[in-house]
Amino acid sequence: MKGKSCEDHCILQHSNRICVITLAESHPILQNGHKIKNINYQISDCCSRLKNKVSGKSKRGGQFLTDFAPLCRITCTDEKEYTIFSCIRGRLLEVNEAILNEPDLLLEKPSTEGYIAVILPKFEESKSITDGLLTREQYEEVLNNRKQRKEHLETTS
Repeated sequence: MKGKSCEDHCILQHSNRICVITLAESHPILQNGHKIKNINYQISDCCSRLKNKVSGKSKRGGQFLTDFAPLCRITCTDEKEYTIFSCIRGRLLEVNEAILNEPDLLLEKPSTEGYIAVILPKFEESKSITDGLLTREQYEEVLNNRKQRKEHLETTS
Protein backbone atom coordinates (compact mmCIF):
# COMPACT_ATOMS: atom_id res chain seq x y z
CA MET A 1 0.00 0.00 0.00
CA LYS A 2 2.84 2.35 -0.77
CA GLY A 3 2.29 5.28 -3.04
CA LYS A 4 -1.09 6.96 -3.16
CA SER A 5 -3.88 5.89 -0.87
CA CYS A 6 -6.04 3.08 -2.29
CA GLU A 7 -3.61 2.41 -5.17
CA ASP A 8 -2.70 -0.98 -3.76
CA HIS A 9 0.07 -3.17 -5.08
CA CYS A 10 0.41 -6.90 -4.52
CA ILE A 11 3.66 -8.69 -3.75
CA LEU A 12 3.71 -12.42 -4.29
CA GLN A 13 6.72 -13.93 -2.53
CA HIS A 14 7.98 -17.38 -3.39
CA SER A 15 9.80 -19.58 -0.86
CA ASN A 16 13.03 -18.87 -2.79
CA ARG A 17 12.67 -15.14 -1.86
CA ILE A 18 11.78 -13.99 -5.38
CA CYS A 19 8.96 -11.42 -5.33
CA VAL A 20 6.53 -10.75 -8.15
CA ILE A 21 5.02 -7.25 -8.16
CA THR A 22 1.46 -7.01 -9.44
CA LEU A 23 -1.53 -4.75 -9.10
CA ALA A 24 -3.80 -5.62 -6.20
CA GLU A 25 -7.38 -6.41 -7.17
CA SER A 26 -8.52 -3.15 -5.55
CA HIS A 27 -6.20 -0.94 -7.64
CA PRO A 28 -8.18 1.72 -9.55
CA ILE A 29 -6.80 0.46 -12.88
CA LEU A 30 -8.60 -2.84 -12.31
CA GLN A 31 -11.84 -1.13 -11.30
CA ASN A 32 -14.58 0.63 -13.27
CA GLY A 33 -13.71 -0.79 -16.67
CA HIS A 34 -10.51 1.20 -17.22
CA LYS A 35 -8.62 0.69 -20.46
CA ILE A 36 -4.86 1.05 -20.64
CA LYS A 37 -3.44 3.49 -23.17
CA ASN A 38 0.25 3.19 -22.36
CA ILE A 39 2.72 1.43 -20.06
CA ASN A 40 6.08 3.15 -19.71
CA TYR A 41 9.12 1.65 -18.00
CA GLN A 42 11.14 4.82 -18.78
CA ILE A 43 11.32 6.34 -15.29
CA SER A 44 13.44 9.38 -16.15
CA ASP A 45 15.66 10.62 -18.97
CA CYS A 46 18.50 8.41 -17.79
CA CYS A 47 16.65 5.50 -16.19
CA SER A 48 14.72 2.85 -18.06
CA ARG A 49 13.70 -0.36 -16.36
CA LEU A 50 13.80 -2.00 -19.80
CA LYS A 51 17.60 -1.58 -19.86
CA ASN A 52 17.96 -3.73 -16.74
CA LYS A 53 20.33 -6.62 -17.44
CA VAL A 54 21.17 -9.34 -14.94
CA SER A 55 23.65 -12.18 -15.26
CA GLY A 56 24.94 -15.11 -13.31
CA LYS A 57 23.72 -17.02 -10.31
CA SER A 58 23.89 -13.98 -8.03
CA LYS A 59 21.97 -11.86 -10.59
CA ARG A 60 24.73 -9.27 -10.95
CA GLY A 61 23.95 -6.08 -12.80
CA GLY A 62 20.31 -5.81 -11.80
CA GLN A 63 19.17 -2.33 -10.85
CA PHE A 64 18.92 -1.95 -7.08
CA LEU A 65 15.53 -0.62 -6.02
CA THR A 66 14.38 1.04 -2.84
CA ASP A 67 10.84 0.39 -1.63
CA PHE A 68 9.62 3.67 -3.17
CA ALA A 69 11.38 3.23 -6.52
CA PRO A 70 9.00 3.61 -9.47
CA LEU A 71 8.84 0.58 -11.75
CA CYS A 72 6.59 1.98 -14.45
CA ARG A 73 3.89 4.48 -15.23
CA ILE A 74 0.55 3.35 -16.57
CA THR A 75 -1.70 5.77 -18.42
CA CYS A 76 -5.35 4.90 -18.95
CA THR A 77 -7.51 6.08 -21.83
CA ASP A 78 -9.14 8.65 -19.49
CA GLU A 79 -5.61 10.17 -19.19
CA LYS A 80 -5.23 9.22 -15.51
CA GLU A 81 -1.65 8.20 -14.80
CA TYR A 82 -0.61 5.73 -12.12
CA THR A 83 2.94 5.14 -10.92
CA ILE A 84 3.63 1.58 -9.89
CA PHE A 85 6.28 1.30 -7.16
CA SER A 86 8.56 -1.58 -6.26
CA CYS A 87 7.26 -1.61 -2.64
CA ILE A 88 10.31 -3.60 -1.52
CA ARG A 89 14.08 -3.20 -1.56
CA GLY A 90 16.00 -5.52 -3.83
CA ARG A 91 17.47 -6.25 -7.25
CA LEU A 92 15.26 -5.91 -10.28
CA LEU A 93 15.45 -9.25 -12.07
CA GLU A 94 13.02 -8.52 -14.88
CA VAL A 95 10.15 -6.40 -16.04
CA ASN A 96 7.22 -7.87 -17.92
CA GLU A 97 7.71 -6.70 -21.50
CA ALA A 98 4.68 -8.73 -22.61
CA ILE A 99 2.32 -6.13 -21.12
CA LEU A 100 3.82 -3.49 -23.41
CA ASN A 101 2.41 -5.32 -26.44
CA GLU A 102 -0.66 -6.72 -24.68
CA PRO A 103 -1.72 -4.27 -21.94
CA ASP A 104 -4.98 -6.19 -21.48
CA LEU A 105 -2.93 -8.90 -19.72
CA LEU A 106 -2.57 -6.44 -16.86
CA LEU A 107 -6.36 -6.11 -16.66
CA GLU A 108 -7.32 -9.72 -17.29
CA LYS A 109 -4.55 -11.63 -15.49
CA PRO A 110 -2.86 -9.17 -13.10
CA SER A 111 -1.38 -11.77 -10.76
CA THR A 112 -0.07 -14.13 -13.44
CA GLU A 113 0.81 -13.12 -17.00
CA GLY A 114 0.02 -9.46 -16.29
CA TYR A 115 2.63 -9.00 -13.56
CA ILE A 116 4.72 -5.81 -13.50
CA ALA A 117 8.17 -6.96 -12.38
CA VAL A 118 10.22 -9.56 -10.53
CA ILE A 119 12.48 -8.46 -7.67
CA LEU A 120 14.97 -10.38 -5.54
CA PRO A 121 15.33 -8.91 -2.04
CA LYS A 122 18.62 -9.20 -0.18
CA PHE A 123 18.83 -12.48 1.71
CA GLU A 124 19.09 -10.79 5.10
CA GLU A 125 16.06 -8.58 4.35
CA SER A 126 13.72 -11.21 2.92
CA LYS A 127 12.26 -12.18 6.31
CA SER A 128 11.56 -8.57 7.29
CA ILE A 129 9.89 -8.02 3.91
CA THR A 130 7.58 -10.97 4.52
CA ASP A 131 6.80 -9.72 8.01
CA GLY A 132 5.88 -6.30 6.61
CA LEU A 133 3.38 -7.64 4.08
CA LEU A 134 -0.30 -8.17 4.70
CA THR A 135 -1.75 -11.65 4.55
CA ARG A 136 -4.79 -12.22 2.36
CA GLU A 137 -7.03 -12.00 5.43
CA GLN A 138 -5.41 -8.75 6.64
CA TYR A 139 -5.75 -7.23 3.17
CA GLU A 140 -9.46 -8.15 3.01
CA GLU A 141 -9.93 -6.57 6.43
CA VAL A 142 -8.29 -3.34 5.15
CA LEU A 143 -10.61 -3.35 2.14
CA ASN A 144 -13.63 -3.95 4.36
CA ASN A 145 -12.63 -1.09 6.67
CA ARG A 146 -12.20 1.23 3.67
CA LYS A 147 -15.62 0.27 2.38
CA GLN A 148 -17.24 0.89 5.78
CA ARG A 149 -15.47 4.27 6.10
CA LYS A 150 -16.61 5.26 2.61
CA GLU A 151 -20.20 4.22 3.34
CA HIS A 152 -20.11 6.13 6.64
CA LEU A 153 -18.85 9.28 4.90
CA GLU A 154 -21.55 8.98 2.24
CA THR A 155 -24.33 8.65 4.81
CA THR A 156 -23.09 11.56 6.94
CA SER A 157 -22.64 13.93 3.99
